[in-house]
Amino acid sequence: MQTSLAQAYLKDVAALFRRQKRLADRAMAQIDDDAFFALLDSEANSVAVLVKHMAGNMRSRWRDFLTSDGEKADRNRDSEFVIEPGQDRAWLTAYWESGWDILLDTIDSLAPDDLGRTVTIRSEPHLVLKAINRQLDHYSYHTGQIVLICKHYAPVWQSLSIPKGGSAAFNARMQNP
Repeated sequence: MQTSLAQAYLKDVAALFRRQKRLADRAMAQIDDDAFFALLDSEANSVAVLVKHMAGNMRSRWRDFLTSDGEKADRNRDSEFVIEPGQDRAWLTAYWESGWDILLDTIDSLAPDDLGRTVTIRSEPHLVLKAINRQLDHYSYHTGQIVLICKHYAPVWQSLSIPKGGSAAFNARMQNP
């Protein structure tokens, strides 16, 4: 990949990861603790569980990203779907932040030449480019779930993008900054 294209990709993907985090954070800010732990049904994940799972995944995938398998021996994926005693919203939020810190620090440290390197996830080889895209896809999927659940439980939902019926006003602002 050309260096300028690789640099543009790394800059863009870093911005996309940050956007996913902002969306989830802004959605979660609109719900109380009861909603944070609430289940839509018996098969659903709560926002709390999604936060724990995403953070656990980030800590595993992005620690020593270029030099060790993305499925770390200390990860217990199944436990990410169970909220244990003491894992309150503050604990989960700190865990979430630490996962994002690891991810974003790693993304920011990558050089254009790293995109063509090979990393492993569960012993399967991936080009760094593919591994990044895989994780962006995964986190986007769960961010959408978080937003949907938060929108369901928020007492008064504040849109995270263009509100319904607001497209014309948004387009006018974009055309006449």
